[in-house]
Amino acid sequence: MNCRRIAQGIVPGIAVLTLLICAGCAQIQRTEPPADVRQIRTLSPLEDAGDRIRLAAYAPVRLEADLSVLDLRQVEVLRLLIEAAQVMDELFWLQAYGPSAPFLAGIADEDARAFAKINYGPWDRLNADKPFLPGYSEKPPGARFYPEDMTREEFEAASIEDKYGLYTLVRRDDAGALVTLPYHVAYTEHLGRAARLLARAAERTENEAFRRYLTLRARALITDDYQPSDLAWMDMKDNTLELVIGAIETYEDQLFGYRAAYEAYVLLKDHAWSQRLARYASFLPALQNGLPVSPLYRSETPGTDSDLNAYDVLYYAGHSNAGSKTIAINLPNDEQVQLRKGTRRLQLKNAMRAKFDRIMAPIADELIVEDQREHVTFDAFFANTMFHEVAHGLGIKNTVNGRGTVRAALKEYASSMEEGKADVLGLYMITWLSDHDELEGADLMDYYVTFLAGIFRSVRFGATSAHGRANMVRFNYFKSWDAFTRDAATGRYRVDGQRMREAIAALSAQILVLQGDGDYEGTAEFVESMGVVSPALEEDLRRLSTRGIPVDVTFEQGPEVLGLEPQ
Repeated sequence: MNCRRIAQGIVPGIAVLTLLICAGCAQIQRTEPPADVRQIRTLSPLEDAGDRIRLAAYAPVRLEADLSVLDLRQVEVLRLLIEAAQVMDELFWLQAYGPSAPFLAGIADEDARAFAKINYGPWDRLNADKPFLPGYSEKPPGARFYPEDMTREEFEAASIEDKYGLYTLVRRDDAGALVTLPYHVAYTEHLGRAARLLARAAERTENEAFRRYLTLRARALITDDYQPSDLAWMDMKDNTLELVIGAIETYEDQLFGYRAAYEAYVLLKDHAWSQRLARYASFLPALQNGLPVSPLYRSETPGTDSDLNAYDVLYYAGHSNAGSKTIAINLPNDEQVQLRKGTRRLQLKNAMRAKFDRIMAPIADELIVEDQREHVTFDAFFANTMFHEVAHGLGIKNTVNGRGTVRAALKEYASSMEEGKADVLGLYMITWLSDHDELEGADLMDYYVTFLAGIFRSVRFGATSAHGRANMVRFNYFKSWDAFTRDAATGRYRVDGQRMREAIAALSAQILVLQGDGDYEGTAEFVESMGVVSPALEEDLRRLSTRGIPVDVTFEQGPEVLGLEPQ
């Protein structure tokens, strides 16, 4: 049968997918990663590296969940989903550093090897990507998405196919000119293996919507065409097992923010918690209309099919597992899908609880004034995180002056600005809902004080993290509005509720206008001037480390941790 016709979707079904990924299909050939992706540096001895191996920055947490709700078929599907996720782990290593096995085998020190696994390479993700192993220079901002010797000017001047593509590597041809290489060609073997695992999982699941998504997502992996599977993912409502997989976020590309990195989450839905959250998505149109900007900057209508759900994470892989761990998901990123169907917001309850207990509560004890510590609660932490994800659906995705999408116009600043928008609009939403008696009598100060404690947590992720940098901007902006004060004698902070409310409205307007105008220069100036750590804050953050408060968590995970019997 003609493979081109199959790839175009003329023949539907799983059998088609199996043919698509078979070894004999001429459309998709096995292609090794380019030489510079396979290149491995020789490691030097670990002299003088002791204080750079910061394992204590991560609190180990067993990623467990109650699987009693799953039947035997679902457990079988779960195993396949974890296997597919592990392939994404291999792929992210290639994108962030190179093949992991020879690199890790070359590290004799056990702690250094464990730290390298957490960071997916020799660069400390929570310390501005500084190398912690001798013999390594600074991490290339474009990771392995671009040639290491390529300049920004060379790329901007180049005329190449799919130049800004999410799913292409930039390489050099034999003459040294820049060319693009599609992911599905560069990573054929890995993606074929993952697609086969998803196809097997699809055959075994009894949920029709989940089966359709798995089938389409398997096809997306081997074609780089994700939109059909994104649309199918939006239609899933009642499946207990959940999978997010593929090349998704662009944070790893710190050169331009164009290229997507591979990752995966395997999730278990908490139906009871999800029912509590479902009602909030219905407020999106009213919230959009009430944004504190002119109608031009809120002219798009959020999708009304958005939903909120709570999950326990069963497995993290790839980008989602590198350095700081995600506690909530807002997808898809595709602007067309968002405008058509909205987004889904997934709150990762067990991961969130681990971070609150191990990090947030100790931070509050150290940095929040004693009489406001009662306002730092898990419910407020959960809600702030949830409304952050909901707020990604507010504002606009396309510039108001013909500069294309906000993501393309703001380039490397797009991710940090989007995270900043979600943070401040999340607080705007909470304030609005409280004013309209939709938060069931909750104390607004719980959300404000917990948010400030959350800034201290996220700022510690460092300037190279979009979330960390966004929080530095927020911290400095709120400080300039006197939304909080710091007692110089104790180094503890107090929130002013009224000033916080005013600062939220002002910052919301400023970010929405910068995004809507696609104002790259203005955004650069704003982020670079506000996204800095003051000496006083640096002292406070150092105090947290001195007290032994971890920066983030690292997971012990997998089938054995989940209590699955060996096959």
